[in-house]
Amino acid sequence: MLITAPRVIPAAGESQILAPGYVLVRDGLVAELGRRPPGSVPDVELTDGVLLPGLVDLQVNGYFGEELRTAGPGGWATVARRLPETGTTAFLPTFITAPVGELSASLRAAATIVAELPDGGARVLGVHVEGPFLAPERSGAHNKKWIIPPSPGAVDELITAGAGVLRLVTLAPERDGALAAIERLRRAGVLVSVGHSDATAGQVAAAADAGARMVTHLFNAQRPLHHREPGVVGQALTDRRLTSGLIADLRHVCAQACVIAFAAAPGRIAIVTDAAACAGMPPGSYLLGGEPIELPPGDGVPPVRADGTLAGSALRMDTGVANMVAAGIALPEAVAAASRIPADLVDRPDLGRIAPGAAADLAWLGDDLRTKATWIGGMRVYPPAGQRSSRSLAD
Repeated sequence: MLITAPRVIPAAGESQILAPGYVLVRDGLVAELGRRPPGSVPDVELTDGVLLPGLVDLQVNGYFGEELRTAGPGGWATVARRLPETGTTAFLPTFITAPVGELSASLRAAATIVAELPDGGARVLGVHVEGPFLAPERSGAHNKKWIIPPSPGAVDELITAGAGVLRLVTLAPERDGALAAIERLRRAGVLVSVGHSDATAGQVAAAADAGARMVTHLFNAQRPLHHREPGVVGQALTDRRLTSGLIADLRHVCAQACVIAFAAAPGRIAIVTDAAACAGMPPGSYLLGGEPIELPPGDGVPPVRADGTLAGSALRMDTGVANMVAAGIALPEAVAAASRIPADLVDRPDLGRIAPGAAADLAWLGDDLRTKATWIGGMRVYPPAGQRSSRSLAD
């Protein structure tokens, strides 16, 4: 399949736009790309917008009315099938703090569900467990009653229950036993992220020494930057070992702070949604962590707990890219932050870029940076067969 487009953003490590550009797909992989296509007639001719790698979201609590920790196979299938509407082709379902026994049961169920998901949806790259090893004073929307220190027994229980599916754990490195937990998780092949933490910069550096490689939702639920104690934020932005997730809805983090983050840590910012079950749904009552949240009316307004605490978001990944561009981030950098950078964090160099040998996971965004079509492994999954979003889009 030969696709041509006015602009192609490979996101393969450099700030490059191919204008015009083409991508040749063969056997589900990118075979070739460049500025001028070979002489053959394209199979898909995109007449506007931009073609870019499928987007990769490392923090999805739920979507389309489904909370993934408690959803069954049908709920997971709905989320995976519909996320390509937002340009997302791969994601980490995220379970927030709950009793360890419940998290373990959810991880075991997830392993079975993932193995049986139907083809044609966004790839599930594993599960992100956010908690329960957090700082109570930085709990955010997490239930403090369920927050515990990372004892060896609790850590091992999650590792055992999550065999084959546990990919990312967010914890507070200042908790007793946290550094040992980071080393244990790292040995088990689990990525560790610093989050919901009141750690000093030195404690975050110690976590990176132990193997942590990420910071969860930069600026939110963590010790802020101070000119004499840089805190989690300061260490995240200056420590080249750490890549930070950033909720790019311009509500969790204002535009100026987003620009500061991209400028201070180039190549180390990963756009995430932190989407809750309310994402893609009308205003109303939903669940996060098994407890109520309310999505108020208004474009881009995040859901809240009863006390007004922000509780995830209703963000789309393509909107996150558009928000960062509107804030002043160059389009190639915003695309990389939503594709290659998160893919690399979870050791998937075959995703998040348009490069020979990479999976042909592609998203076509219009000039307004809203998703018009999505391919996974070279197969168009959005819009579904029989529907067209443009006369130039081949079935």
